[in-house]
Amino acid sequence: MFLNKFHSSKTLYLPSPSWGNHTPIFRDSGLELKSYSYYKKDTKSLDFENMMSDIGNIEEGATILLHACAHNPTGVDPSHEQWDEISQAIKKRNLLVFIDMAYQGFASGSVENDAYAVRKFIDDGHKILLSQSFAKNMGVYGQRCGAFSIVAEDAETAAAVESQLKIIIRPLYSSPALNAARLVTAVLNDPELHKQWLVDVKGMADRIISMREALKAGLVREGSVHNWDHITNQIGMFCFTGMNPQQVERLINEFSVYLTKDGRISIAGVSSRNVDYLANAMHQVTK
Repeated sequence: MFLNKFHSSKTLYLPSPSWGNHTPIFRDSGLELKSYSYYKKDTKSLDFENMMSDIGNIEEGATILLHACAHNPTGVDPSHEQWDEISQAIKKRNLLVFIDMAYQGFASGSVENDAYAVRKFIDDGHKILLSQSFAKNMGVYGQRCGAFSIVAEDAETAAAVESQLKIIIRPLYSSPALNAARLVTAVLNDPELHKQWLVDVKGMADRIISMREALKAGLVREGSVHNWDHITNQIGMFCFTGMNPQQVERLINEFSVYLTKDGRISIAGVSSRNVDYLANAMHQVTK
């Protein structure tokens, strides 16, 4: 709503694919949605060449949305060097950058490393819009705690932007629930709690990585002839398995394994108790 009301361009570009809820959120706010290349299906990797080409053809002044880390749904992120190139390409086109960071710490296990893109874009002079969620990395999913930040030109502009945001927020939810916000504030501001939280986040990320490795190994053990390297190459909570809707339907109906029709599975839901069962099920529907 803020972009629709105050930004000169009403067009926003989403990566293809992107989080499913991005489309209704921005579409229902009155923005025109377009897309840019992001994911290469045949190699199950970043389509960097076409991504850069598409960015170079976006009209000046439009808004581009980027996933800071652990891209949802693909689990495929640019490298630091690629982020550097993306930043410069976007700057040349004078685009407004909207960064969605829902999984900080869940990609690499380091909240510092996962914030690379955000800090790089700010260092390069972009006036970004940043949407953060603490739902996953603070374990407050049911509380939906997060933050929305805008980097402005100066203090006067920042005050004007904050005032307009409050006007928009007032009829939407007026004021957020405080429980999770107070919890997050306490953890981030207490040195000992913050230190423990960093350890816990890395522990969660390492567990997810270990489940990726176990799932890939299980598929090999089952005798699968497919290349499953993308399971361990991708990062974050989700794996874009490459399975088609028909294979997904078989997983659901025959093995009671539930995932989205595009083949995205939540690795966070995989454990040492069910990973072998999942590997066998995936092998059965893909052999």
